[in-house]
Amino acid sequence: MRLTKSSLRRQARTLRAELARAAPDAGERAAASIPDTVVAGASAASIYLPMRSEIDPEPIARRLRAAGVQILLPVVVERDAPLIFRAEGGPLAPDTAGLPAPAPGAEELDPDLVILPLLAFDMEGYRLGWGGGYYDRTLRALRARGTVLAAGLAFEAQKVERVPREAHDQRLDAVVTERGWRLF
Repeated sequence: MRLTKSSLRRQARTLRAELARAAPDAGERAAASIPDTVVAGASAASIYLPMRSEIDPEPIARRLRAAGVQILLPVVVERDAPLIFRAEGGPLAPDTAGLPAPAPGAEELDPDLVILPLLAFDMEGYRLGWGGGYYDRTLRALRARGTVLAAGLAFEAQKVERVPREAHDQRLDAVVTERGWRLF
């Protein structure tokens, strides 16, 4: 029997919470796994502010900053629309979804590297997110405008046999875990 997205989400949230408690250094190990060529090839990279048991991407951001990469944060400006990305460093304010994000007035840029959270991933590059579709819409829009590398940040144990998918779901280009970097 195949799992639905909602049932897989419930299981994945529980598993990720357990993994986060067991491996608090996962973000550091993942940051060390990103190939130097990926870091050197980025000029602007989006990370996220972690919620609940998501792996903290700050170690990745530190590595990117040290290489001169501009760090951006996602912003929800409209329900059912793609995210926009604003430069970090200024004050944070709740966005349309109530999440902390750079306040209006911060520089807005398109990233060429997107590090994004997930609940589960499969070996075909599909991810299961929270269910709002924000990253799917965003990756579709970014890909239409140019080249972007989308990399999920996950625990290796979040890998599943097959993520349920729909026509609008966007594939990842890579995933980075505490065990390494994997291109799809």
